[in-house]
Amino acid sequence: MTIDIDSHYPLTADQVASFRANGFIKLRDVLSRATLECYGREITRLTIALNTQDKPLEERSTYDKAFLQVMNLWERCPLVGRFVMGQRLARIAAELLEVKGVRLYHDQSLYKEPGGGITPAHADQYYWPLATDRTVTAWIPLQAVPPEMGPLGFFARSQSVEFGRELGISDASEAAISANMARHGLEYMCGGFDLGEVSFHLGWTFHKAGANTSNRPRSVMTAIYMDAAMRLAPALNAAQVNDHDHWCPGAVPGAVIDTHKNPVIWPLP
Repeated sequence: MTIDIDSHYPLTADQVASFRANGFIKLRDVLSRATLECYGREITRLTIALNTQDKPLEERSTYDKAFLQVMNLWERCPLVGRFVMGQRLARIAAELLEVKGVRLYHDQSLYKEPGGGITPAHADQYYWPLATDRTVTAWIPLQAVPPEMGPLGFFARSQSVEFGRELGISDASEAAISANMARHGLEYMCGGFDLGEVSFHLGWTFHKAGANTSNRPRSVMTAIYMDAAMRLAPALNAAQVNDHDHWCPGAVPGAVIDTHKNPVIWPLP
């Protein structure tokens, strides 16, 4: 088996149309076992070493029970940086978004411990001071994720729903968003991930994940891509102020987010 993060993964017109309609897609055989093992060991090691959570699970909030997380590992380790800058995932992101190129917003590792709780329903773009919806998150399991480990699930066609966009991840978001999706008949689609399977979802697509009821950790890497021409929007909440400061330092509202933390990944400059 080969280690490959740069080759072209051919998408069909039907896959792009499905993503456009549903706001998410799961793609099989995106990364090989060898590739995931090569990069996954270091991603998991760094997540455990660098996270700052020191409370036992039973003493944490719902949000903190959901996962251990570390941002921008690409800046911490050249090996992980090579993975995050891989052309294969970035080109998929650009083709699904139907844009000419993508740059990095930030990466984020998500480590759901054995016994870890649910990830409440939410939309990621609540946290992002970005001017358009041309953003996508690649959710990359570093091992197979059967249902009992808490795979990510999506509310199909929810990317145009405005109710819930003002809610961060919490018990309140889980209850309110899930109830609203049910009222509008928007199907929640959730199933296990095979090894090498990767999902992509829009910033405004509502999603959530179950608890990890297994005795094994669920280790996931994510990369958030945005249109290479994305402009910074004025922050609408405290979380967006924080994101501006941390992930787009020096960017100016109304201008393209062209900072040292937001390199164009595909196509290569």
